[in-house]
Amino acid sequence: MRAEDWDRRYAAVELVWSAGPNRLVADQTADLPPGRALDLACGEGRNALWLAGRGWRVVAADFSAVALGKGRRLAGAAPRGDAVTWVEADVTTWDPPGPFDLVVIAYLQLDADELAAALGPVLPAVAPGGTVLVVGHDRRNIAEGVGGPQDPTVLLDPATVTALLPGLVIERAETVERPVDGADRPALDTLVRAHRPVTPAS
Repeated sequence: MRAEDWDRRYAAVELVWSAGPNRLVADQTADLPPGRALDLACGEGRNALWLAGRGWRVVAADFSAVALGKGRRLAGAAPRGDAVTWVEADVTTWDPPGPFDLVVIAYLQLDADELAAALGPVLPAVAPGGTVLVVGHDRRNIAEGVGGPQDPTVLLDPATVTALLPGLVIERAETVERPVDGADRPALDTLVRAHRPVTPAS
């Protein structure tokens, strides 16, 4: 979808996503000491604002000006909302200003070439010891889960994501269940957590 399409989607309702953080993002980052974070394709900023409330300084980037406007308004009432810097950018062409101690990429559903374009500039921006967390709708979700895109070309799987993270140490790469309120079965998400190793001093 184009930025204009997402602008219309974000403008149509008060919040497209929940006000709180994605539960997988919260679970996988809760043990990390605060530092400088990047929320890539941040949408309305729910994960960025949650991280800021936990002491992180966050760069939140998205190509939807409407979503970023909502994020800025939410930041006004959020704990440490002023710790988030909002950036309007197409993440498939943007060169993020690292270094970052954490990069969160949550539900950025792109085809393989676009996803590679988005992740390519991010990797050099990950600080030694820094964490990369990728969460997204899994390819198995169409047949076995609920919700999410029904186009398999934009769905993820652990092997595809890990192949796009050269030089990082993979800590976790699997398909996980995410409960969905009111649904008779969970959604299936790809979850990959990795870190850049710290090079020993010579």
